[in-house]
Amino acid sequence: MKVLVVGGGGREHAICWKLAQSAQVDKIYCAPGNAGIASVAECVDIGPMEFDKLADFAERNGIGLTVVGMDDPLVGGIVDVFEARGLRVFGPRKNAAILEGSKAFSKELMKKYHIPTAGYTTVHSPEEARAYLQTSRYPIVLKADGLALGKGVLICKTKEEALAGVDELMVDRKFGASGDNVVIEEFMTGREISVLSFVDGKTIKIMSSAQDHKRAKDGDKGLNTGGMGNFSPSPFYTPEVDAFCRKYIYQPTVDAMRAEGREFKGVIFFGLMLTADGPKVLEYNARFGDPEAQVVLPRLENDIVDVFNACIDGTLDKVDLRFSDEACVTVVLASDGYPVSYKKGFPIHGLENFEGRKGYYCFHAGTKFNDKGEIVTNGGRVLDVTALGKDLHEARANAYKATEWVTFENKYMRHDIAASIDQAK
Repeated sequence: MKVLVVGGGGREHAICWKLAQSAQVDKIYCAPGNAGIASVAECVDIGPMEFDKLADFAERNGIGLTVVGMDDPLVGGIVDVFEARGLRVFGPRKNAAILEGSKAFSKELMKKYHIPTAGYTTVHSPEEARAYLQTSRYPIVLKADGLALGKGVLICKTKEEALAGVDELMVDRKFGASGDNVVIEEFMTGREISVLSFVDGKTIKIMSSAQDHKRAKDGDKGLNTGGMGNFSPSPFYTPEVDAFCRKYIYQPTVDAMRAEGREFKGVIFFGLMLTADGPKVLEYNARFGDPEAQVVLPRLENDIVDVFNACIDGTLDKVDLRFSDEACVTVVLASDGYPVSYKKGFPIHGLENFEGRKGYYCFHAGTKFNDKGEIVTNGGRVLDVTALGKDLHEARANAYKATEWVTFENKYMRHDIAASIDQAK
């Protein structure tokens, strides 16, 4: 089988890497891909939002399965385009991807179907937002309604910060049309957990838990990013938390989408907050997380093609989803200055050190080949240095050891990824 993966980051590298392990896969293409993905797939110079060109490529090359890794094409309706042309594709249709595409929609869904989440209101103009904030309790959270590269969430400690945030999102339009509407949400305290799941429209199968580090600097300081590191499983995701979420969050979300005529097939990412009042939903994503995929997929023992096909065909109930007992940690090597401004184009040295080392992986997030054929930095997040271990302590030590194997000018990373694991009871 020939497979096409849509995207070009660390998540898509992890997906391509996992697909390459399947005996069912003869050839992998990735559009647009990156320098690291080129080691396991043939990169195709087509943008992820060029739906017709991608579908033409799939038809012309006899692609048996397309896997969409990114949020933008899913929310934009790439699955609908492929299905209309009789092409097999993994991911939610446009009317289901709205679960991520509109925070206002997802909040209204949770309210209607009594799925635990923070209290909120949705505002549609700067004036409405400012009026609401005059009588709000602080801290408070502002969320751009649409997609914002994981950065459209502002935690505001004071009314002044919140008013400035309204200007940033709705007046200055930092995230464009995504800030036309804004969700104003009560601030929840607790520990944040990520849980990925496979869904076939009716059945949901939970992958292993993970825990992200969103802030740019050690100690969870600095600006929000797409994620600076991750680990799996989370010791804070207890059997009691799992039982609660299965009963009140996971299956109810799948059932709610089906009841709304928006049957969801693909991956639902549950961003959870473990509050004093129990787990609550922070957000939904309609695809693998990044870098959650980089720590969950190395632990997945199934042939991922079987799982993708079961989601498409509605037979996920017949799949026994299995994960290894090993733990996994990924540390993001970023360009200094991310997520604001940074330089690109620096040669990367030491990538060969990962070759032949079992349990060590280097997923490329932002790389490309320069005119000399060298692999160089090409983004804010550059590499996801990932390692397995018998437990989280060993996996963390292995991952940080591996960060020393690779160098580039402007290299930056957090030094406290998974440092919180000893706080678990």
